[in-house]
Amino acid sequence: MLDFKALLVFFLVFAQDGLGSPAQAPLEVSTISPKPRRKLQGRFLHITDIHPDPYYRVGSSEKKACHRGTPKEGKRTAGYYGLPFSDCDAPFSLTNYTLDFLDKEWADEIDFVIWTGDSARHDNDRRRPRTTAEIYELNHAMAKKMEHVFTRKGIPVVPSIGNNDVWPHNIMLPGPNSITAEFTSIWRAFVPFPSYQVFQRGGYFSVEVIPNSVAVVSLNTMYFYDSNTAVGGCARSDPQDPGNLELDWLEVQLQMFRERGMQVWLSGHIPPSSRNFYSECYVRYLELSLRFQDTILGHVYGHMNMDHFFLLDAEQLGNASRSGDTSSLAGDETSVLKHKKKELYKLLLQEFSDLPRAQNMNHDNYGVVNVAPSVVPTYLPSFRIFAYNTTGEVYRAGQLGSSEQPGPLRSLKSLVGPLCAEAEYEKSWRCNLEQPWHSSPESPSRMNRLWTPLGYAQYNLRNMDAADATHPPKFKLEYMTFPVTALHPQAAPEAEEAADATSTGARKFWYPVPRRHLPRVLRNGTATKSKKFAPYELEDLTIPSWAGLAQRLGRAKAKKLRQRFRRFMYMGADEAT
Repeated sequence: MLDFKALLVFFLVFAQDGLGSPAQAPLEVSTISPKPRRKLQGRFLHITDIHPDPYYRVGSSEKKACHRGTPKEGKRTAGYYGLPFSDCDAPFSLTNYTLDFLDKEWADEIDFVIWTGDSARHDNDRRRPRTTAEIYELNHAMAKKMEHVFTRKGIPVVPSIGNNDVWPHNIMLPGPNSITAEFTSIWRAFVPFPSYQVFQRGGYFSVEVIPNSVAVVSLNTMYFYDSNTAVGGCARSDPQDPGNLELDWLEVQLQMFRERGMQVWLSGHIPPSSRNFYSECYVRYLELSLRFQDTILGHVYGHMNMDHFFLLDAEQLGNASRSGDTSSLAGDETSVLKHKKKELYKLLLQEFSDLPRAQNMNHDNYGVVNVAPSVVPTYLPSFRIFAYNTTGEVYRAGQLGSSEQPGPLRSLKSLVGPLCAEAEYEKSWRCNLEQPWHSSPESPSRMNRLWTPLGYAQYNLRNMDAADATHPPKFKLEYMTFPVTALHPQAAPEAEEAADATSTGARKFWYPVPRRHLPRVLRNGTATKSKKFAPYELEDLTIPSWAGLAQRLGRAKAKKLRQRFRRFMYMGADEAT
């Protein structure tokens, strides 16, 4: 078999429309000339965990990481576009097909891209150990493809470092280091020049994806990850710990954006939970999330491969008995498909069932984390298209008078209270953060207004086993969070096209999901319900909407809703294995 460098050279030179860049300048970022910004479409793409594998071989065995071997009779073989519901990584045919599809079908419909890491293969084959050079070459090829598909069209791309984008995986030393230096070069088209110095120190940065209005923060979650033994875990006694420095920087960024009247998406690879983060890093992240709730639109992450959401809950900080989080499973290299795959689902339902009833819920105490499924076919290759509101009045934090919460100022220390008398907590972050929290029921994270996320549509790739080079599979809508009635103007179907054609003074109806990307049954506006494609019917993606869904899922009687939630988490894995 060709060695890795030979494979990559072939890939870069001959696959101009693939992961690699054009043959005439395969490694030159400067050849990309971004186009001017376009009219806002009100949508963005979240894509994560692509894991391209140069050693993937069609027809090989899953037990050999789909690199070699012949499966026993009756066992599945590695397919042309990958092996769904497996531990194999993604062949170049899948990564190319996915990004080419996005280029052709979605690039003109979105405003920016959040790309949350893991753009190299797993270290799952002892006969083919990963090297630093391979990891960087794969990331470079992926970055060039992202530039080709998005950046050159004026679409900002905001990447983040994954735990498999470094060697050895999970380990990243404090910066500046060779990793931050290399990614400064690889992501030169994505990281704004003024952010270079900060990025070289820690691998994190922010981008104003809608200038002076909306920013995306790319966090380096490696400095919070409890599997990274090269850092100190945000200990309060060590202000120079890289996790503390990053969270100090994040605090300054959020304060700056708030003062400018901007809204912010927080993004990264590893989801923020006490099972993933060092405890002190988790406390600081959660505290900042609630302190700047009126500025943060949402939290988007990857890593887990499973589609789910969870709540950041202030009560976890104020109650030692609830400090254990239920948002993820420990362990990266353990297959989430074959080991304890039911655990996350059960833990989430337990967390949802512990929520207070609607009339007793204080939304000031919550944030929402969305974890997207992966492109790598641990389940089915997927991506998400978020839609957001581009109309209405700008929210100015702290300038709406009565919208700010009345009464005494709230802070983490005031919430924790008696815990701080215990020696275990006295010197911890949770007992020494006294800054007031900013929340408002009129902020975009709490009510539908300018920049509020409205919903997402999730697409996945099906029928992969029967696909080949001449018969590719198709990305189809798996489900969406919108109600069906939000997809079309609320008028007679025959009047819809006429309204689009004659609209002058009135604003033309904006389709949250372009009609051509809907299944046929939903394209003409006659349907009002769809349990298959619109199971949740969320009015928007505000904190109250997500909390309401969590409360519904927390009810033991909601069996059908729970079944749908589980099916989307595992994409039918129970039926496939």
